[in-house]
Amino acid sequence: DWMSALPEELWDISLTNLAIPSHDTMSYCLDINSPLVPSESDSLRLLDKLCHCFVRPTIFKWATTQQDESIEEQLSMGIRYFDLRIAHKPNDPSSDLYFTHVIFTYLTVVETLQSVAAWLDSHPKEIVILACSHFEGIDSRLHQAFIVSLTKVFGSKLCPRKTLRRLWSSGYQVILSYDCETAAGRPELWPAIPYWWANKDTAQGVIRFLDQEKDLGRPSFFVCGLNLTADRCYVAKNPKRSLRTLTFGSWERLRRWLEEQKPGSEPRCLNIIAGDFVGPLPLCSLVIALNQ
Repeated sequence: DWMSALPEELWDISLTNLAIPSHDTMSYCLDINSPLVPSESDSLRLLDKLCHCFVRPTIFKWATTQQDESIEEQLSMGIRYFDLRIAHKPNDPSSDLYFTHVIFTYLTVVETLQSVAAWLDSHPKEIVILACSHFEGIDSRLHQAFIVSLTKVFGSKLCPRKTLRRLWSSGYQVILSYDCETAAGRPELWPAIPYWWANKDTAQGVIRFLDQEKDLGRPSFFVCGLNLTADRCYVAKNPKRSLRTLTFGSWERLRRWLEEQKPGSEPRCLNIIAGDFVGPLPLCSLVIALNQ
């Protein structure tokens, strides 16, 4: 309940001027036996077909950005922005949607968001930002059905742009960003939220990229990604490593940089801050403390 515990002088500033912890949320429940996401390259599909027993464990350890914390546990740890990459499985006759990160999750989207809504019922002053994107394999019919499901799950919790005090007084708890043209004209759906993604495999590379972005000025809502990314060449050269070991090895350098940041409306101020493996690392507490 860190939002309700903020000093009262922060209740009337925009959410875009708060420091908010974030995460690539649903990779804790990836299904190692699921199909590859349709957008993956033909070369990876061929490797997966020829060397499935070797390729799948490699995909799994590099695609997993959260160990075992459920979405309710992540909420309780302080995460308030959720990066939700959504897709429909190839050749699936049902209309069920799943989360993706190279492969699909075993939990469906709707059952997961129902868990979020139930958590919010017990924490009425906490606000979450749900960023839905990617939408692979989803046609206009599935989009419309999904949007209807979202409005049913969250109902009156879906909110317009307000400060914390005004959100609380109106009972709003969910900002729903929908990165697709289908959302145009839907007042309950917010536009895509920019994400500063360095696409680097070292802390120094990530920090250099983020400092360059800060020099250019900030958008309104935006995500600053502390995530490290390993390309296929890096993975091939480091068969004994994983995203977890890469993240942990770079954490101290990223932590020192993070502790020097501040939220607010200034051009170089940060807003939503994302990182991998937020469970074992104190990302949430560090980000929340920036608001003090």
